[in-house]
Amino acid sequence: MAGLLSRLRKKPSEVRCSALVVAAGSARRMEGIDKVLAPLGELPVLVHTLYAFQDCPLIDQVVVVTREDLLLEVGRLCQDFALHKVTKVVVGGRERIHSVQAGLRELPPNAPLIAIHDGARPLVSQRVLEEAIRRAADTGAAAPALPVTDTIKRGEEGRIVETVDRSTLFAVQTPQVFEEGLIRAAIQGALQAGELLTDDCAAVERLGMPVALTEGSRENIKITTPFDLVLGEAILQAREEETLG
Repeated sequence: MAGLLSRLRKKPSEVRCSALVVAAGSARRMEGIDKVLAPLGELPVLVHTLYAFQDCPLIDQVVVVTREDLLLEVGRLCQDFALHKVTKVVVGGRERIHSVQAGLRELPPNAPLIAIHDGARPLVSQRVLEEAIRRAADTGAAAPALPVTDTIKRGEEGRIVETVDRSTLFAVQTPQVFEEGLIRAAIQGALQAGELLTDDCAAVERLGMPVALTEGSRENIKITTPFDLVLGEAILQAREEETLG
């Protein structure tokens, strides 16, 4: 706790963070396409993701976790695109939580904060990234999120059971950022309990610790289907037009 309190007293300019990028999914919904290697604009999806972290001044180093069959290819991409903040590329595990654990092992224990991000979220902005990091520096845990705008129904056996109050519902994105000791303890505790969580915030929540929400972005999409690549191309084009115009 003393370590956490000392970090909370740091000035905003002193905030430092390491990143863990998880790119070990099977891409079952991508119709045979490896989503992290799929082209998006002129670059592979994963390269867009890693450039976002390389460009962030609050990020000191990045560990990438990927599948064993992609290990050499991902390592080559990091070299070819001069991603010098990537210090290691390691093999993930059977489930996402195992991949997160594998990446945490490769990060030094003196990293004040750890940001965990989906490798298939290539369009995360610097605003979203930095706001989550700075908020986590203040609170110990933070994640970007968007209010749910669709009407949500709970169903059973193909029938609507109830309409859920959406005013308290949020769609959580990544990066999810945590105090280093907190996320290590949370992941280890979830694994020991046999809980294969798909969300890192959930590991912290089960310890009874709150996670602060920061403002997410509609552009911070996760590539899970071929249509998402089409949407990603449109976002890139809109960004380019905004820059030029």
